[in-house]
Amino acid sequence: MTTDYSIRTATPDDAKELVAIYDYYVKETAITFEYETPSIEEFRGRIEKVLQKYPYIVIEKGKEILGYAYASTFKDRDAYQWSVELSIYLAKDARRAGLGRMLYEELEKRLKAQGILNLYACIGYPDDEDEHLTLDSVKFHERLGYSMIGKFNKCGYKFGTWYSMVWMEKLIGEHK
Repeated sequence: MTTDYSIRTATPDDAKELVAIYDYYVKETAITFEYETPSIEEFRGRIEKVLQKYPYIVIEKGKEILGYAYASTFKDRDAYQWSVELSIYLAKDARRAGLGRMLYEELEKRLKAQGILNLYACIGYPDDEDEHLTLDSVKFHERLGYSMIGKFNKCGYKFGTWYSMVWMEKLIGEHK
């Protein structure tokens, strides 16, 4: 399976394809709490900002981008420089094929080489699963070794429903 796919560093020129993937999550899910899909120009700026400091990667089959993942600043204070927040999005029809695991493993490898020790994921959490949000993301992170460390109750409102948010954590280095 892995020979069919390649992972590379994203470029700002990927913005159009990445926005197309992200658009589904904005319009159909509560996985992101954004209400409006960002423009291609705005998304290009987001990619450029991340790449100044952290990895932003895409997974492709041939020339088709099937998903992306990136790290971003956890908190904007020097004392947090060994911690990052991760995000991942796969094309709707590319889920459950192991691509998310491949992206996260590559991201983790790059971050470890960069001296990052703590990985955090901020995840929309349904008190009752519905057509807009399930526990799939939490289960995905658990399978990759993340632990639940906090919950914010009913903090995001989308599709006429209050959703909670959880933080999950994985430590990937030794804290000396």
